[in-house]
Amino acid sequence: MKETGYMDPQRHRKIIISGGGTGGHIFPAISIANAVREKDHSAEILFVGAEGKLEMEKVPAAGYRIIGLPVSGIKRKSLSGNFSVFLRLMRSLRKSKKILKEFKPDVVVGVGGYASGPLLRQAGKMKIPMLIQEQNSYAGITNRLLARKASVICVAYDGMEKYFPAGRIVKTGNPVRQDFENLERLKPEALSLFGLSAGLPVVLILGGSLGAGSINSCLLENIGLMKVSECQWLWQTGKLYYEKISESLSGSDTRKISVHGFIDRMDMAFAAADIIVSRAGAGTISELCLVGKPVILIPSPNVAEDHQTKNAMALAGRNAALVIPDKEISELLVPEALKLVADRERRESFARNISAMAERNADRRIAEMIIKLAGK
Repeated sequence: MKETGYMDPQRHRKIIISGGGTGGHIFPAISIANAVREKDHSAEILFVGAEGKLEMEKVPAAGYRIIGLPVSGIKRKSLSGNFSVFLRLMRSLRKSKKILKEFKPDVVVGVGGYASGPLLRQAGKMKIPMLIQEQNSYAGITNRLLARKASVICVAYDGMEKYFPAGRIVKTGNPVRQDFENLERLKPEALSLFGLSAGLPVVLILGGSLGAGSINSCLLENIGLMKVSECQWLWQTGKLYYEKISESLSGSDTRKISVHGFIDRMDMAFAAADIIVSRAGAGTISELCLVGKPVILIPSPNVAEDHQTKNAMALAGRNAALVIPDKEISELLVPEALKLVADRERRESFARNISAMAERNADRRIAEMIIKLAGK
């Protein structure tokens, strides 16, 4: 290889994508891999994740090979349990070195989470070009440690210079679904799909695919107010909570409340909604910016380093969302949602400001940088 972009035409680019642990890391990683394949059909892509985690199922289902490491996260509540974490880390470092020597990647991509740490650390020692993708407005420990050896750091928020070397930062946004361009056209069909009428505004409530216990409890406590309100409620309970909530609501008048365990057609849910209530994961917020509707964010208190609160406040600081702490939702969520429904000017301001934060085609932009690095 003699110059940037030059590569032996007989040799395929070889790329490792490492990270995972949650859907918030896995699905963006798969989106990046798909975008690389679109641009370079011959690229050989290998995933490296954590044994027993969601990526070991979802990555093969997407058509990619994956190798698991025995790595595990730090146990913040049990210091004695971290001895086994250290042993797993040592084994993961050794296995990562073996993977890199055998696969011989041209570039390594880290999408965050502890699963990416061992492999990217070894890649840095071996001087293999590295690209890091940081989804959150507050950089995670793993990515902050790895950034010193990274060639490119792709971020979704402004102001990330406080965590990473400024000269290597590229603002790309997060790789998420992009099919939110024609939501207004879909609205009549979406209302019909969920059994909602065209005469009343719709509040969409999301707690993630598994649901959020605190949000569900809040709505059950406020069900009387929801039933008499001048709006409709499209409620994704999460699969774990659906049966219990359906039983709780049986026998009562819930014509204004459409309850679902899981919504497969999220584009339709977004099309039906006038206001969206959601957790504040990085990928979710990136999607909501593309959707461009007024949002109430309830950061989960159960995530490492309180990432969701920091993500949410990045929007609140630009008057792009209303943020309600999880511990206050029983008292505030339903009344604040009704106030927002009644305040057209504030809704329009939120929608305008959140739309201005949207970053499109992040997966393609990241893929271009990966291919450029792989060709060096």
